[in-house]
Amino acid sequence: MYVRIDTNQCEGHGRCYLLVPTVFSADDEGHGVAVVSELKTPDQVAAADVAVRNCPESAITLSEVPPAT
Repeated sequence: MYVRIDTNQCEGHGRCYLLVPTVFSADDEGHGVAVVSELKTPDQVAAADVAVRNCPESAITLSEVPPAT
């Protein structure tokens, strides 16, 4: 499972990195960034799903397909 934050949608509320600091962090402007793109354990997937459900902009997605580079 892979996690991605759409930087065009993220407004920097910080819920992702406050709720799940093992998967997300903040950039210099306070916008969320994924520090782990591939979620390898069920615990990581469950934690990332908490961030997905709490993102006000719906900027976080989980996918079976790796994000395009």
